[in-house]
Amino acid sequence: MSTQTLNPIVTVDPSTEQALERFEPFSSQRIDAALERASSGYKIWRATSFAERSRAMRKAADLLRARKAEYAALITHEMGKPVAESEAEIEKCAGACDYFAGHAEEYLRELSHPSNAAESYVAFRPLGVVLAVMPWNFPFWQVFRFGAAAIMAGNTCVLKHASNVTGCAVAIEKLFADAGFSGVVVAIIVPGSEVTKLVEDKRIAAVTLTGSDATGSTVAAAAGRSLKKCVLELGGSDPFIVLGDADLDLAAQFAVRARFQNTGQSCIAAKRFIVENSAYDAFLERFVAQARTLTYGDPSDRSNKLGPMARSDLRDALYEQIESTAARGAKIATGGKKPSRKGYFLEPTIVTDVAPGMVMFEQETFGPAAAVVRARDAREAIALANDSEFGLGGNLWTRDVERAKALAGDMETGNVFINGMTASDWRLPFGGVKRSGYGRELSEFGIREFTNIQTVWIGPART
Repeated sequence: MSTQTLNPIVTVDPSTEQALERFEPFSSQRIDAALERASSGYKIWRATSFAERSRAMRKAADLLRARKAEYAALITHEMGKPVAESEAEIEKCAGACDYFAGHAEEYLRELSHPSNAAESYVAFRPLGVVLAVMPWNFPFWQVFRFGAAAIMAGNTCVLKHASNVTGCAVAIEKLFADAGFSGVVVAIIVPGSEVTKLVEDKRIAAVTLTGSDATGSTVAAAAGRSLKKCVLELGGSDPFIVLGDADLDLAAQFAVRARFQNTGQSCIAAKRFIVENSAYDAFLERFVAQARTLTYGDPSDRSNKLGPMARSDLRDALYEQIESTAARGAKIATGGKKPSRKGYFLEPTIVTDVAPGMVMFEQETFGPAAAVVRARDAREAIALANDSEFGLGGNLWTRDVERAKALAGDMETGNVFINGMTASDWRLPFGGVKRSGYGRELSEFGIREFTNIQTVWIGPART
């Protein structure tokens, strides 16, 4: 790994992919060698037993825990996540490794299936080399969220990570190598403009991407032209619905976590807080009070709950969204300023009286700013929640759980969390609908995404 350092407050701005200067971008020859290594690795890895795969995956979990401080510091250093959250990210990766090491064989067991044959069954075979195009906001977890399952299924991975977390990509490749995965995870250091060529390469069997809907459309188009399986987890504008009978103290407490975790830089962060009119003022008072307690600053200082945003362009874009929404009649209840200090900071911000047609209602907001929307009743709250081109996750707060279950069926999202905040859990499928993407990660559904679901029919046929 490069011994060059980054400023712990102001991370590299890759607007012109400057972050790649820390590492040598791959030449065409080196790209070819990396693809060949993953392809050759697949021929060996697919033939290993589940017991062999499990041993290596549990070793990866052990290494993650042993190196947690090192990896957490690297995450914080490269993209600005508060160090306690970076440590939690590494622990979550280790948990996923242990989980799929213990459950992959069960999830991929052959299934006897009735037919007109003497015998027939369904088998789950690996697909091959999966190209993983990963984002910077959870630089370890995003890789392991896909990788722990896909690798246990017998696939190998070529990792094209975001350029401002290249150090994380290199560290992940080394971790898997140290755990005994030879040629199973291969990091490739190239600009985003090279992704289409990678998708089209004959050695790539499938693609997974976590990122913006615009990038997802580009990658999906390339995968479609090549007729290759593609799983996309894209943007979100998740609704956090608070009904009049909700526990408002608890809802406000979770609202702050749901919006401002990872400095608000998460696809599944709650972004539109849709509150029934009867609870609007009381909830808002609690929400604002809790947001004002958040401290921000050097992310390596454990007293700070928020760090800097990862890039200057992201902060500027969010600031413009806040200003544009306020210009349309919304009110800034707290925050809304760029502090005059070193780093890409934005004050924790809550904007009230947001309505359809305003920028913070219509667009994804990626950073520490929340939009609060008033709804007449539960029916309008659901309608407002669904009035979005995104459909990743959603939250619903009410003391009437049976009613909440019924309302959940009307929500156009891949995930609904009742009296809680959206989070990925390796035991549950994760993914979205609409412009939030398609396909699922995690659980038995996720591990089967990158398999050939093969029907085996054995005659003679019964007449």
